[in-house]
Amino acid sequence: RLSTAARGRAVVGALGSLVEHVRQVLAVDAEIKAIAEEIKDSRSMLLMGRGYQYATCLEGALKIKELAYIHSEGIHTGELNHGPLALVSEQLPVVMVFTEDISSLDDEPGPPISEKFRLQLEEVLRRKGRPIVITDRTDEKLEQLAYKLVKVPRTINCLQTIVNVIPLQLLSYHLAVLRGQNVDCPRNLAKSVTV
Repeated sequence: RLSTAARGRAVVGALGSLVEHVRQVLAVDAEIKAIAEEIKDSRSMLLMGRGYQYATCLEGALKIKELAYIHSEGIHTGELNHGPLALVSEQLPVVMVFTEDISSLDDEPGPPISEKFRLQLEEVLRRKGRPIVITDRTDEKLEQLAYKLVKVPRTINCLQTIVNVIPLQLLSYHLAVLRGQNVDCPRNLAKSVTV
């Protein structure tokens, strides 16, 4: 029970910083718009993450499909070598969400760039992919390898997805606007669920 109570206090403490974290992410809107301008003519996109960030990538892919009408897939980075890697090329935007799933803000961050992520990043680069990396890390090697790097603030794992999904939502918004789509009324989406 003590660990549950400590976890609850950690989550509540992190919630107090969430508004500021969202402000910090919204401040990179111009960077996201510039990325969207570069990839607006793409026919497909691949978004990948591991741990909690896999769900973030699924949500980001869904928003890109719904608003910009670009085929996009969210995958777990561990699945990269099981098919999706064959699709990677200069023409396929690859968004890689790389933030550490820490359980407490008191946890020490892991190595600047994890071995698994580095290997997957190198696989994308070997196929002439141009990875767009969303990260909470400050790492020179990562900055050199990434085609584009979007920095987000670090928070506790269950809230990191909220912070990380915002750049993907902004990306889908800018892609839709640049492609001439009505973001307030996406086509073929029901506004209510019927049984």
